Amino acid sequence: MNIKITIDRFENDKAVFKTEEGISIIWPKNNLPEQAREGMVLNFNITDNLQAEKEKKQLAKDILNEILNTD
Repeated sequence: MNIKITIDRFENDKAVFKTEEGISIIWPKNNLPEQAREGMVLNFNITDNLQAEKEKKQLAKDILNEILNTD
């Protein structure tokens, strides 16, 4: 999913984005390109990471099994 966002303003070390629907998103200013400025339009790309999700679930299962299988 690709969302177009506009840098609405900067507040201290944060940037405030606005989506096309008017939703505000707060983002760390240091995670933006150096040339970022108010009014700049950015593409915000959201993708899933099924492999990472699978690994986290497996880790949780392993931890639970270790806790519950005490001898």
